Amino acid sequence: MKVFGIDIIRGSVRSRTQRPLYALVVLEDGTVVSTSQVTAFRLSRLVAVEEPDILATDSVQELAPDQHALVAFMQTLPTRTLLVQVTGGERKETLQKVAARYNIAVEKTDPFAEAGAAARIAYLGGGAAVIAFENTTGIVVSRHRSPGRGGWSQNRYVRKMHGDVREKAREVEGHLVAAGLRYEKSERLAFGGFSRVDFTVYAPRGEIPIRAYTGADAQVRVEGKKLDRIRYRPLMRKRRYLIVGIDPGTTTGIGAVDLDGEVVDLYSSRQMGTAEIIEHLTGVGKPLIVASDVTPMPDAVEKVRRAFNAIAYVPPQDRSVEGKLELTAGTGYANPHERDALSAALDAYRSNKNKFLNIVKRVPPGFDLDEVRAGVLRGRSIEAVLADLSGRPPVPEKKPPAEEVPPVPEKGEREERLLQLERTAKRLKEFVQELEEGLAEKDREIARLNRQIRRERSDRGRDLQRDTEITKRDAIIKNLKKLLRKEEKRNKSLMKRIERMKRVEELQIGEGQVPVKVIASLTHDAVGGLAADLGIDEGDVISVGTTGGWGRSVVREVAALQVAAVVVPGASVEEQDQHLVAAALAASLPLVPASAIGLVVQGKIGVADEGCFAVALETWNTLVAENEKRKKAAMLNQVFKEYRTEREKEVRKHG
Repeated sequence: MKVFGIDIIRGSVRSRTQRPLYALVVLEDGTVVSTSQVTAFRLSRLVAVEEPDILATDSVQELAPDQHALVAFMQTLPTRTLLVQVTGGERKETLQKVAARYNIAVEKTDPFAEAGAAARIAYLGGGAAVIAFENTTGIVVSRHRSPGRGGWSQNRYVRKMHGDVREKAREVEGHLVAAGLRYEKSERLAFGGFSRVDFTVYAPRGEIPIRAYTGADAQVRVEGKKLDRIRYRPLMRKRRYLIVGIDPGTTTGIGAVDLDGEVVDLYSSRQMGTAEIIEHLTGVGKPLIVASDVTPMPDAVEKVRRAFNAIAYVPPQDRSVEGKLELTAGTGYANPHERDALSAALDAYRSNKNKFLNIVKRVPPGFDLDEVRAGVLRGRSIEAVLADLSGRPPVPEKKPPAEEVPPVPEKGEREERLLQLERTAKRLKEFVQELEEGLAEKDREIARLNRQIRRERSDRGRDLQRDTEITKRDAIIKNLKKLLRKEEKRNKSLMKRIERMKRVEELQIGEGQVPVKVIASLTHDAVGGLAADLGIDEGDVISVGTTGGWGRSVVREVAALQVAAVVVPGASVEEQDQHLVAAALAASLPLVPASAIGLVVQGKIGVADEGCFAVALETWNTLVAENEKRKKAAMLNQVFKEYRTEREKEVRKHG
């Protein structure tokens, strides 16, 4: 395990003029491998390169001035590196006090000593890890540079950039799928690909197989989702050893101190049973010694002691009220019951205080003093306890000499001893019966809660399945409704078209009339709309509302449909645009005037007199014939001119 311990030498993260300079101590497997002075930038680079398991400090305020800056700093840490505050979490203690628990001496004025102590405490499992992120991580794949205003190659440049973002997003998604992580994705479409892709991965930063990346066109940012506030989690969830005093009765008093004699807990309550006392003490710590202020120890206190397998302590004789007041002066107890309980705990601590001081002198630095004290009080030697804590084989202990067999007691003493043992056995049987009844009650409660959990899970599963099915059906219904509206609209349009086509057919059935299909203008859009609405068949007659906006291509398009004629507004063809007439003659598209055929229009259809229409067609054919004659005459005239020109050239040449 590699641990970085730091402490500020000079400067501050809050100062704008003097940036902080840190003392850095690197610890590997419990051994100091290097010490150095580093700036904040150099520290970040070293952490990023070497990726230590722990970055230890006595206060996170030496790294960041506020919570926002601390979260930003933690974003830069490698995922495997824990930031540890060795002086505790919400409730901080001094570094000297924490170091004393591990028998480590710290000089306040030496930053390297404090950095080394922080590293060693974190290595031994002390302190609290700083938690700033939830178990959700955000991954953003985006452009690394702005498209800008650009020039001739702007489109190609933007397409390449967005294509790189899309390819990088696919690569990230492939890694997430391969790792089996659950995620959500949102994409922002852009020309040539994506401009931004956001992934929300339901896993902590340490489990994400993606690293931050910066390329020429695309970049990848990996950030944990921030908590509302910074939290602290102890590195080792070990309960501390306690010396507990109990004053039983109608009102039960509880007083507890740690192995340094500091008051940890004061509590009193009416009608507290053995189970309630055990539950309360379990939440406070691990009782090593259970003490009473009277001799012999009451049965209620004895039950609690056996439950924790703790060491019993009773005073040589009952303590007086004056002695209890002297012991508990200035501790802030609330009533005599708490006073009596706390005095028993403090009396037990005072009786072992010299032994604790002797242990501190004999234990080398780097060991948990509470574990050593607990082992010695339970009858083990210091060497054996230290061997267990360091992982070395224990030193064989010398066996004490065999005790002499005590003389056989007299008959009266034996009977008294038997009666005492019988009373003890009776109390033990009653205690065992109480414990068995308590276990049976707990088992029934556990079974009831398990049934409730299964029932809740079953109901929740059914609700989730029902909600899922309802969501799927709602989506299907929504799509079907959309298709239905589309088909209804299409059906309505087709019905109108059928009605118009029926009217056209009815007009075709009438004698002496010619059906006419009407469009507003002679344009591609109007012709296409008529073809989609009524259809344009061979031999149809099309009427044009206006000839403005015509073109040669639309004339050729209509002629290609082989319609019978195009009805144009006016009384004669000569009134029309001569360019239009010339284009129609070239495309063999008959033009007939509306006034000449008696055209009557009703919406998109109309009728014309069949006789007048035949006369108008005959007039157009005459115009076509005259046009052919003019073309032939012009062609003969041209040929004659060319022949005469050639003859004149030959005459001049031979003359």
